[in-house]
Amino acid sequence: MELVDTQRRVHVRGGQHKVDFYLRLRTLGIFPDDAPATIRAFGQALGQLSIEELVDRYPIRCRPIRDLLVDYLRERQPSLDFASLDAISRTLAGLFWTRVEALSPGIDTLLLPPALARAWKEDLSTKRRTSTGPDGTTVEIASPRLNAKDELMRVRAFYLDLAHWATEEPARWGPWVVRCPISDDEIRKAKERKHRKARMDQRTRERLPVLPVLVSIANRRRLAAAELLRTAQATEPGTVIPGTEGSLRRAVTSKAAGHLTWAEETSTGRRRNLSFEEEEAFWAFAAVEVLRLTGIRNEELLELTHHSITQYRLPATGEIVPLLQIAPSKTDTERLLLVSPELADVLSAIVRRLRGPAGAIPLAPFYDVREKVWNPPMPLLFQRQIGTEHRAFTPTFLRTLLIGAITATGLTDPAGAPLTISPHDFRRIFVTDAIMNGLPPHIAQVICGHKNIDTTMGYKAVYPAETIEAHRAFIARRRSTRPSEEYRTPTEEEWDAFLAHFEKRKVSIGTCGRAFSTPCVHEHACVRCALLRPDPDQRSRIEEIRDNLIARIAEAEREGWLGEVEGLKVSLAGAEDKLAQVDALVKRQSIAVELGMPGVRQPAGTTEARRATP
Repeated sequence: MELVDTQRRVHVRGGQHKVDFYLRLRTLGIFPDDAPATIRAFGQALGQLSIEELVDRYPIRCRPIRDLLVDYLRERQPSLDFASLDAISRTLAGLFWTRVEALSPGIDTLLLPPALARAWKEDLSTKRRTSTGPDGTTVEIASPRLNAKDELMRVRAFYLDLAHWATEEPARWGPWVVRCPISDDEIRKAKERKHRKARMDQRTRERLPVLPVLVSIANRRRLAAAELLRTAQATEPGTVIPGTEGSLRRAVTSKAAGHLTWAEETSTGRRRNLSFEEEEAFWAFAAVEVLRLTGIRNEELLELTHHSITQYRLPATGEIVPLLQIAPSKTDTERLLLVSPELADVLSAIVRRLRGPAGAIPLAPFYDVREKVWNPPMPLLFQRQIGTEHRAFTPTFLRTLLIGAITATGLTDPAGAPLTISPHDFRRIFVTDAIMNGLPPHIAQVICGHKNIDTTMGYKAVYPAETIEAHRAFIARRRSTRPSEEYRTPTEEEWDAFLAHFEKRKVSIGTCGRAFSTPCVHEHACVRCALLRPDPDQRSRIEEIRDNLIARIAEAEREGWLGEVEGLKVSLAGAEDKLAQVDALVKRQSIAVELGMPGVRQPAGTTEARRATP
């Protein structure tokens, strides 16, 4: 641990030797049972900070305000996760009070003068960062803060919470209750939501059409890298690798790096790690496939384990349906996704790749970057081996894989710049593609794990082509109802066909109201059709049809013909509806309506004229 700490202070990488020693000592039982699974747990990932440490990250000079912020965060801690608590502390201690003290040194009250409040809001609306130019000079770059209203909303919630809590504990919170410097109008986000929705829709519209290209190239890249690695491993060190047209030579490496396959470019001498290239190409393909086929979140992908792949047996048929269990993440709600054949192939390829000699997937600890905690070792699906240690994928490494995959396609955006893609883009693409292809929005809501269907519909991109196609279809339907060739004298054949149509309208249980020269949408299953006008004299025939359908449904359920049961139930509902129509028609015909005696209506203005006569 002293060696690791010294190497960290002088920015020296110690390689895998420190990891190997720690893992071996832990395996031998030298350490206690509660020792971390990896030496990296003693590094920069120190875990969750206390509330005092969260606030003291910022130089707050007013001690009472500092203690108030600590007390406020401790009051809210039970209802928040650590990521939310960290964000609120950054806003209140860093962006709010530290900047207020910088604008007004010595202030010790939450009651901000109007001029100070305006100055703080203007300062908050701009984000400043320093950048080093090519010549080594430091330049300050200012840019608008996109989430300024979110920060204002947290500060306003702080003021309103104090006022609300003061009604229950006036001695504790009452002295701090003052007028909130942020009004309702300043945190309205309707316009920002529309702008963000437009930006996200445009981003989805640019990436959805090119998704098949990304999938195809990622697969070809994976297969090509695997084939090159196999060929290089079968080639003697120092000789040209077959199939590379003399551009690559198998490099001569030391025995220490024998598990890696290196190659050299014959023209430039640059060394390439073919083992890492094959690994990167495979995991980029796997990440793209799982993200696009499931629509899961970034953190949900990284927390998939071998135990997430489960199955469900249908009670009626006994058929086994594969399912993917998604661990609770953002909404703390567990859900199950149906595994498609394409997704099953990808998951099986991942499992085959990770299985060790004993047939089990190695256990890997992983660090939750949001909650700042180390989770126990689990058989993660997205893990890789570095030296002798199995490490879980990090969000940064996942983004690196996607950048490499999209760069290999050479795709560009409308401005000509290289196209970029993030893990969350696949989630928006998944929702948009599913709803456009007929998936009900409420089903998409359950699949995505959204609490509100408005969130799901916000993910669905609106295409201008949808409006255009709907309008064109409306025009086509309007023109088809009255085509120009109808405005002429019909021929004898057309007139005979028209008269024959009315002769064919009579059916066994009523009259068909289908329009002339239109097909029967029910394929002459008249009992289902809404255009059938049932004849009251044929009630006994309809009852016979209904009784027969009931008997057939019972037979189908007894024999297990579940597919036929659904169709028979539709016909049964149609027959019962026709019986109800017959009963309503008979009832109307049996009721007499008293119309009264007719009277003579006087011309308009006659009564007024008589009243005006003296």
